[in-house]
Amino acid sequence: MSEQMDWSSLGFGYHKTDYNVRCYFRDGKWGEIETCSEETIPLHMAATCLHYGQEAFEGLKAYRCPDGKVRVFRMDENAARLQSTCRGILMPEVPTELFEEMVKKVVRLNERFIPPYETGATLYVRPLLIGTSAQVGVHPASEYLFLMFVTPVGPYFKGGFASNPYVIIREHDRSAPLGTGIYKVGGNYAASLLANKKAHDLGYACEFYLDAKEKKYMDECGAANFFGIKNNTYVTPLSTSILPSITNKSLMQLAEDFGLKVERRQIPEEELETFEEAGACGTAAVISPISYIDDLETGKRYDFGEKPGPISEKLYTHLRNIQYGIDEDVHGWTTVVIE
Repeated sequence: MSEQMDWSSLGFGYHKTDYNVRCYFRDGKWGEIETCSEETIPLHMAATCLHYGQEAFEGLKAYRCPDGKVRVFRMDENAARLQSTCRGILMPEVPTELFEEMVKKVVRLNERFIPPYETGATLYVRPLLIGTSAQVGVHPASEYLFLMFVTPVGPYFKGGFASNPYVIIREHDRSAPLGTGIYKVGGNYAASLLANKKAHDLGYACEFYLDAKEKKYMDECGAANFFGIKNNTYVTPLSTSILPSITNKSLMQLAEDFGLKVERRQIPEEELETFEEAGACGTAAVISPISYIDDLETGKRYDFGEKPGPISEKLYTHLRNIQYGIDEDVHGWTTVVIE
């Protein structure tokens, strides 16, 4: 029961809630939204999602705010990114209106699981799209299931907004330059599991990948984009294999609002020495400040300090305050789903 949850000690994981919502694509069109209390999916053993990777997902959060309202953040951007993924792996696009209606519905149905304000916990929303029709042969499915479930989650890293060490793993690539790296598909995360385990076994918070083609430039870590701060400039990699992070996009806008210059470009590994601050950013952690990045092959350590830097802290605080309805939402990013 939600009443018995210790919100402040929640980790980032799955907890059963009351309902999920589903919508089927059949005969060339989307059906009606269905409410379901089952946690399982009836799935044919020859479904394309199981054999050919026709699977895509998203992640966003609902926030219980100090004014008593519940807000979600930039769900139109999640819908747009899912649509891009659909085009990339030949699945029917989920209309923005359908996506947003399902977000609102699943959050409202599970209102009792939205953690109280300032417990450090939020309600995570996971949209999932899978090919369900049975076939053997590599071509797109004819039928699909789009569903959303929610789970209350704590901070992605146990320490919350605290600096963590990262490590460059050279012997693995997360994705190819012209592959599926720009799409949010499960295969990219499967490709990161081994490197991520190596990083954890060595005592690091997460792994970093260099570009797969030349092994010269910073790409991203397993589950987040990278940014560095120097000379009043916010610098983040430009690559054809990086997932376009909605959090990173938001931070770039806020950095400009604060008067910082923003650069999206290739970042040679050796340039890490010149950054005053560095961080990983994404929906789960918002910003995970980086204390240092080790390159085990060269023995080089790029040090950014034990504590989060002032610009990272300013960006983190302002973005969180927008999400919680504390700071003015001048860009129209939040949507109130429960008054």
